Amino acid sequence: MPISAYPHLIDALAAVKEAAALANEELGLLEPVKAAAIVEACREIREGKLHEQFVVDVVQGGAGTSTNMNANEVVANRALELLGHAKGEYKFLHPNEDVNLGQSTNDVYPTAVKIATVFAVRGLLRAMAVLQDAFAAKAIAFRAVLKMGRTQLQDAVPMTLGQEFSAFAVMIEEDRSRLAEAVELIHEINLGATAIGTGLNAPAGYAEAARRHLSSITGLPLVTAANLVEATQDCGAFVQMSGVLKR
Repeated sequence: MPISAYPHLIDALAAVKEAAALANEELGLLEPVKAAAIVEACREIREGKLHEQFVVDVVQGGAGTSTNMNANEVVANRALELLGHAKGEYKFLHPNEDVNLGQSTNDVYPTAVKIATVFAVRGLLRAMAVLQDAFAAKAIAFRAVLKMGRTQLQDAVPMTLGQEFSAFAVMIEEDRSRLAEAVELIHEINLGATAIGTGLNAPAGYAEAARRHLSSITGLPLVTAANLVEATQDCGAFVQMSGVLKR
């Protein structure tokens, strides 16, 4: 299955590349004409275009390197077209030297996955609210319907069907609360950490500039992790989110 099957992820990758280009332009590391072309290419992707060009499989080695390079090349080639050049004429704009400037798979990929997760969970929370309301409505509608409660796969004592549906509604409500708490941790990003969290090959001020632009692009209250080495190696936020979803 290609990564294009996950549009939230593709949009998030484009948002990260756009933020990086704006930060690099702001710091004087990327020519304005190149930055403008990269930004326009990223915005096209976030509008739903070019998703079919994200062809690498979701199951891959390298902790997302294939995905990051796929994004770099799609953005670079579209930016080249916008500048009036042919795809692959990388002497004018390069996937690594320009689109991936100041970045590593190890900060781009987890940041993009977190952003994609936030937007996906928002949809899930809305759907869960609808389901909760439906269960609550059935609890009222069935409040006079008697049935047998069951334990150990056997009939136990009487209850109403409304009580059963009321329990379902409360269970969904509790899960919504846990999910909302878990998603808050996902707003902490390590963009600017580069390969291992030291920020090597990223200039001073890049992490904050990239975070600021990324927050503006996504509309999310993103924060840079206090310790980028820890944040680059730690998957705790993903583990917690996975646990909540499994429940």
